[in-house]
Amino acid sequence: MRHPTDTRGLWRKSSYSGEGDGNSCVEIANRPARVAVRDSKAPARATLTFPTPSFTAFVEALKENPGP
Repeated sequence: MRHPTDTRGLWRKSSYSGEGDGNSCVEIANRPARVAVRDSKAPARATLTFPTPSFTAFVEALKENPGP
């Protein structure tokens, strides 16, 4: 059984990363109670983790207010 925070093999690239030089953006890994986020250009460096409800609220807020 895998540990709940084990993210090996679960990373997927943001759908907003784009093509060419923009294709290296962020990656996320969903776990049962948390979402991990890392820089796809430096995957061996530190990751950030958030409780799933907080990350979901953050993404929904971005959809409502996408900025410039």
